[in-house]
Amino acid sequence: MGKPVNLNRYRKEKARAEKKARADQNAVTFGRTKAEKNLDKARNAQDARRLDDHKRDE
Repeated sequence: MGKPVNLNRYRKEKARAEKKARADQNAVTFGRTKAEKNLDKARNAQDARRLDDHKRDE
């Protein structure tokens, strides 16, 4: 006879693996580095300043 298998342990390991796979997929889909976020923020601020500089005063 083979060694008994703990089904609760198997179920929990399977759930952890699925959660890890989902987290890795989300990291690829949504993940951006802090440098990328800061660069986008700086570019948006620069664009807003340029737009404000070209407005006419009335």
